[in-house]
Amino acid sequence: MQIHWLLRIGFFGLACSSFSHMAQAQVRPGHPAVADTALSQKTANGVRYTVRQLGTGPKAQTGDRMQVHYTGLLPDGHIFDSSVAQGRPLRLRVGQGEVIPGWDEILLLLPMGSRARVWIPAALAYGSTGVRNPDDEQRFIVPPNTDLIFELEVVKIR
Repeated sequence: MQIHWLLRIGFFGLACSSFSHMAQAQVRPGHPAVADTALSQKTANGVRYTVRQLGTGPKAQTGDRMQVHYTGLLPDGHIFDSSVAQGRPLRLRVGQGEVIPGWDEILLLLPMGSRARVWIPAALAYGSTGVRNPDDEQRFIVPPNTDLIFELEVVKIR
């Protein structure tokens, strides 16, 4: 079973240490972990994103209900979770701590219908705690201090 709850527990993972920046020089160009800084934008908190398709709908406001399709990747390109694979978008209230802080920040910037690739520093994801595999507590789904990459699609805002 996929880990839809993974994003919801991110708030508790905020008890974290400093950012763990990706060593982009060690990763080949075109790899998901490499943010094309010439094409991407960066928020004040360090979330980097590239809008692949700008939506024509409204932007969400704090407290709005949203539906978002996502695919989450580790820096090595391994997919750790995907609503697309589950066949249904994640439903959430933006800005309410229901998802990791990096999501709460970026979702307020994307109009409905937008698609974006987002690079979230570990401190705005699961921090120093990471996310353990519920079937094997000795293993991590998301290791501690791991930056994450997401492909996001804002499906609905209400």
